[in-house]
Amino acid sequence: MSWIKFLGTAGARFVVMKQLRASGGLWVNIDEANILVDPGPGCLVKCNSSKPRLDPMDLDAIILTHRHLDHSNDVNIMVEAMTNGGFKRKGELYAPRDALEGNDPVVLKYVRNMVSNVKVLHEKENYHVRNVVFETPVKHVHGVETYGLNFKNKTGENILSLISDTRYFNGLERFYTGDIVIINVVRFKPMKNLDHLCFADAERIIRKNKPRQTVLTHFGMTMLREKPWELAKSLSKKLGVKVVAASDGMTIDLENI
Repeated sequence: MSWIKFLGTAGARFVVMKQLRASGGLWVNIDEANILVDPGPGCLVKCNSSKPRLDPMDLDAIILTHRHLDHSNDVNIMVEAMTNGGFKRKGELYAPRDALEGNDPVVLKYVRNMVSNVKVLHEKENYHVRNVVFETPVKHVHGVETYGLNFKNKTGENILSLISDTRYFNGLERFYTGDIVIINVVRFKPMKNLDHLCFADAERIIRKNKPRQTVLTHFGMTMLREKPWELAKSLSKKLGVKVVAASDGMTIDLENI
């Protein structure tokens, strides 16, 4: 069975700081490969408190879509947990260049020797984790180097797409055509000079792509005030496709959608 579990659905700094929603990121299991995406604040706690418990030592890879703290805060402790404190060198770490280099990299240098490989993400590249291929199809419009992800199973099917933080740009949706599409929707309404998707952007993406299932997540304050579960329900009815709002701890079976 392949599945995804939401270790947090918080987006933007105020929801994260107040922990109105958890912010632990996303655990992806495809064809027995375990991949952690964007381990934000509280990721380790959420793994240990999950039912059933998620053991970080089962991880094969950790991916950062970008360096902002709500996506990367727990990356160092999760590397240590994945490698049994560094005593079992294993796994891979993927991150954009600016998360690894410069004056203030978010991945500490001493933990990098704990993993088997540290790989820099680039636009339009494919990467292999066991039998899984994931790709970074396009560079996003965000304040730092940012990529979304497409995950393909061992038969080459694009079963999962993640649209990470970005301002909407023309043609964005054509890069993410998975059976399930996860969309980070921080804002209910657009805000000038804020490089995040809003609810209307999500509707436009869903209307054009019509995936088998869409999951809205990474909510900011304005989305929480509008009750995202009700927005998703109304959008499902309006567009005639399955749209759900993620909740903390929610698990989705990728094989039965």
